[in-house]
Amino acid sequence: MTKTLFIGLDGATFTVLNEMTRDLPDFGVTMPFLKQFMETGAQAKLLSTPNPLTPPAWVSIMTGRTPGNHGVYDFIRAEEKGNEVYFTLSDSRDIRTETIWSIASRQNRTVAALNFPLTAPPRSIAGSLVPGFVPWKHLRRNTTPPDLYDRLKEIPDFDPKELAWDFDREKQLYEAMTEEEIENWIRYHIPREEQWFRIAEKLLREDQPDLMAVLFDGVDKLQHQAWVFLDPTLLPSNPSPWQKRMREICIGYFRKLDTYIEKLVELVGPEAQVFMASDHGFTASTEVVRINAFLAEKGYVTWKETDDTPAAKRREASTFAYLDWEKTLAYCRTPSSNGITIRVAQNPGDPGIKPEEYETFREKLIEDLKSLKDENTGEPILRAIHKREDVFPGGAMNEAPDLTLVLRDYGFVSIKNTQPVVEPREVASGTHHPDGIFLAGGYGIKSGMKGERQNIVDVPATLIYSLGLPIPEDLEGNVAENFFTTECLKSTPVVIKSTTSLEKDTKDEVENISDDEKDKILAQLQMLGYME
Repeated sequence: MTKTLFIGLDGATFTVLNEMTRDLPDFGVTMPFLKQFMETGAQAKLLSTPNPLTPPAWVSIMTGRTPGNHGVYDFIRAEEKGNEVYFTLSDSRDIRTETIWSIASRQNRTVAALNFPLTAPPRSIAGSLVPGFVPWKHLRRNTTPPDLYDRLKEIPDFDPKELAWDFDREKQLYEAMTEEEIENWIRYHIPREEQWFRIAEKLLREDQPDLMAVLFDGVDKLQHQAWVFLDPTLLPSNPSPWQKRMREICIGYFRKLDTYIEKLVELVGPEAQVFMASDHGFTASTEVVRINAFLAEKGYVTWKETDDTPAAKRREASTFAYLDWEKTLAYCRTPSSNGITIRVAQNPGDPGIKPEEYETFREKLIEDLKSLKDENTGEPILRAIHKREDVFPGGAMNEAPDLTLVLRDYGFVSIKNTQPVVEPREVASGTHHPDGIFLAGGYGIKSGMKGERQNIVDVPATLIYSLGLPIPEDLEGNVAENFFTTECLKSTPVVIKSTTSLEKDTKDEVENISDDEKDKILAQLQMLGYME
């Protein structure tokens, strides 16, 4: 019998959920089940990772460790070698710490984990895993156990192409942002979410894992592209027919999602504990900040000279900034990183600053970044500049950006060689906010409780406690004890015991994603604004 149900809602925010659970003119209550769940359960805001981004945040939820320990900071990882910088997509092998799937499995609990990022290639667990964020051609070889994929084909209308991201479709959308294409792209996510729901439903009925965890990521994708139709403060007062239709489509998505959540909660029954969480929240980004262009003005970045050949133009327009690596001293690698990397020479003669100059150089860089201000108001463009040792302490700290930036509107930076450095957006777009959501309901959960903000690493500790297991002492989070009734905590006290362990890949050799498929993934990240 399933003891714990965890539903991930990528990018969910109370800004939208509160809107979807109230009585709206023309629509009524969009998510009636979630409304009841929130009213009769416990809830709190959830503070994300210092850079509230999908990979580091979900890995923190899966491991109970902060990025400085689990080692994931972005969709990609980079390696500098002399005059070159090499980029590759992050995957499960980049996670340095144990996951909750493994922690539960080695203590005789069965698990089902569906659609979580960076879970491919899969590691050994007692149960089932279907990874998220992989091309559909790679689903079978990255699904575990080996016979699970054939079991999924028993689901009526099972379509792996719908289950995974349609990179070709989304790349086309990025190239031609017509109203019709945006509308069709948003409609596409309803059947995709249903595919993940059907898998969760099947495994709940047939396997009844102790821990069922499923991630619905359409919330994030809709909010990136359609935030102006979801944020009540941005809704047009006199909407056009297309704007009305877009609002209706978004409402329809959340209405359908509510039915999936309701059915899963019904399947686990009243004796189970149910938790929902997001990796980050959402808000509106109103301006473009071209950070590498600013660094170039200050002498830290040198752009590579290009000619007018087609090859040179392709390089200049590539996903990553086209820089002169012999002369560039500090730069931002990707928009999603919101981080500045300082180039430190590893050997005499290598490009970069000398190691002994690092602290002085970094302090000057910080002062220059503070000088980036709104020309009209004098307000700083950056609300925070974090040193890596302050926000990413741990064994993987040296892989973090040297500085992590928080823009005043929480947006992602631009890395393009374009002027002006700061420019208002024509239309506000959805961007990540540090505050996500954390909800709980079911057996032993307080009713109508609204708690103080929890930390993202508290989620896995709470799930482990719900499974009746001791909390590893090296987890960085705490059980959200204020969610639970006094009777529940008395009958099952929180126990801190033992530590996590390192995991090993299930295969000695893992087939990697092809370069062509990696390009499609990068195109998807481009469309969502994480890459350019």
